[in-house]
Amino acid sequence: MSQHAAASPAPAGSRLIVRTTAVDETEPLIPRTDPRNPLVWLRRGEGVVGLGEVLRIETSGEHRIEDAAAAWTSIAASADLDDRVGLPGTGLVAFGAFAFAAHSAATSVLIVPELVLGRRDGRSWITRIALADSAEGQALADATAGEETAALLPTPAPKRQVPRVAFAPGSMNPAGYETAVAEAVRRIDAGELEKVVLARQLVGALDEDAGLRATINRLAEDYPDTWVFAVDGLIGASPETLVRVDHGTVSARVLAGTAPRGAGEASDRDHAAQLAASEKNLAEHALAVASAVQRLAPHTRRLDTSPEPFTLQLPNLWHLATDLKGTLGDGSNSLDLVRAVHPTAAVAGTPRSVALDVLAELEGFDRGRYAGPVGWVDGAGDGEWAIALRCAQVDGDGTVTAYAGCGIVHDSVPAEELAETEMKFRPIVEAFGG
Repeated sequence: MSQHAAASPAPAGSRLIVRTTAVDETEPLIPRTDPRNPLVWLRRGEGVVGLGEVLRIETSGEHRIEDAAAAWTSIAASADLDDRVGLPGTGLVAFGAFAFAAHSAATSVLIVPELVLGRRDGRSWITRIALADSAEGQALADATAGEETAALLPTPAPKRQVPRVAFAPGSMNPAGYETAVAEAVRRIDAGELEKVVLARQLVGALDEDAGLRATINRLAEDYPDTWVFAVDGLIGASPETLVRVDHGTVSARVLAGTAPRGAGEASDRDHAAQLAASEKNLAEHALAVASAVQRLAPHTRRLDTSPEPFTLQLPNLWHLATDLKGTLGDGSNSLDLVRAVHPTAAVAGTPRSVALDVLAELEGFDRGRYAGPVGWVDGAGDGEWAIALRCAQVDGDGTVTAYAGCGIVHDSVPAEELAETEMKFRPIVEAFGG
């Protein structure tokens, strides 16, 4: 049984019964997910996965995040909660993915599953969620804590081959992308803006019988230090933490500036050193950090950043990274901060309003949920949110649209930016057998 909501207050009949109990379970989580509609949030094998759908909040437009947050606050306030574990990701949880732009045709969603399996710090749990006025809800309300919990654990699926998707350029071919980059540089040099992030698409088709678990598992195995996610057909492995809130603390990781990995150990070290010394990449990174600090600082009593950018090693590339950590000072929850910081300069540009207009014009397509917030929120408003990068959207008709983008500044070279998009496409293309 499921129920849809467009905004607050919560719709009639949406009061939830929520029960979380510990389980003795060490098997990987991904094989237990739904192959057609996986809900996944994992890093280094820990996190949460969801099955089924009890309630869905759908929003759109300029106030899509605020509307979802208001509906969620109302739903969480009325929930009947019994959480016997008390870790991040236990209790009432919704998986979420928001459209990048206010004018996007893509719907933004928060999805409450029927069943949540989680693991953190070596502890595992199961959360059951049902509508209070349903037969399932009544049975859950009457059940003894932990009753028949082990029987509810779905059987892990056997390992399958990664589905093979042949990708081709989307609305913009490689030559068109280089032309767009050149035009962006011209506008930057003319003083219209300092930075703009330009993306492009690859499009393919998924066989109707293919599931997504093998693709998600490939991402998790190849990119263990990223946030591996799957929400309403949006799947990917993002290295960038938009915002994380846990009992009054807030953290984020800003990435901007990229270099390829080297062919050998010495070459690899050289590539990292060149990235750390690159004036172009350091300037691009500084704009992204300044944007994040400007948006988060008003909500914190204290906000610290890494003293200098550090090089973050991923299997296919190097990034310049800066970590932010602080203490909340105004009672904001994770969705409040998502609204405050999105879109960052790392995925839009500087100044933000000008960059958004320029990227919409030069890209020529709707980004959908690409580069939007993706993650989870709990009943207290805590949660973990990443920027949806290294990702693809799988639609109901089997269309798979992958995305990759680059930050363009005054000394960007079109051919080099195109090559960078190819590096950034690699995780999702390989996860689909390419």
